Amino acid sequence: MHCWKAVAYLVALGSMTACGGVEAEGGLGAQKAALTTGTSLGCTFTAAVVAKPGPFPPIYDVKVTRDASPTCPWGASTVVVGSGTGAVPTAWLVANDLGVAVSYTFRTGGPSAQQVGLKNLAPDTLAVVRSTGLRTNALSTYIYSGDLAIAPDGTTLTVSGTKNAPLVGETGSGSNYVATFPDFFTTETAPSIVAF
Repeated sequence: MHCWKAVAYLVALGSMTACGGVEAEGGLGAQKAALTTGTSLGCTFTAAVVAKPGPFPPIYDVKVTRDASPTCPWGASTVVVGSGTGAVPTAWLVANDLGVAVSYTFRTGGPSAQQVGLKNLAPDTLAVVRSTGLRTNALSTYIYSGDLAIAPDGTTLTVSGTKNAPLVGETGSGSNYVATFPDFFTTETAPSIVAF
């Protein structure tokens, strides 16, 4: 009987979510938007994943769009910063007046590992100023997420998430990680990666 009550609760919760009960309050929807949108020099930037038409296995582009607005000195523009094959990437974006940082999970098809790509874009041209990432050393392993945050100093970028294998260059061990990139927007300094 207790088991059936738990199942009924989960079904009710699922129905609420599907009907907009949770997202209608703005909680989850606002959180998702915060993970993919940022502002730099008066412009709003958004990361999105778009499926390419036709091919199999499917190919997905990770795009960053700069919206036109009265506070933005440049017009609307979109650039492809990466792509993935087979598995749908997840993207994250943060920005400040030094630049726009976007991270995304991706696979290259088959038994390839799922990695995290990381780009720094110039706000005015959307040119890639820095291209780096995080990876494992074995096939069929996964970095599940690459959430971004800019430290209060405005120059240190952290990438954090979960994984199921050691990352190249990590210290510690565990299924969680934090990669810290000092002066991410202005140098090519390698990150320190701590697993826990």
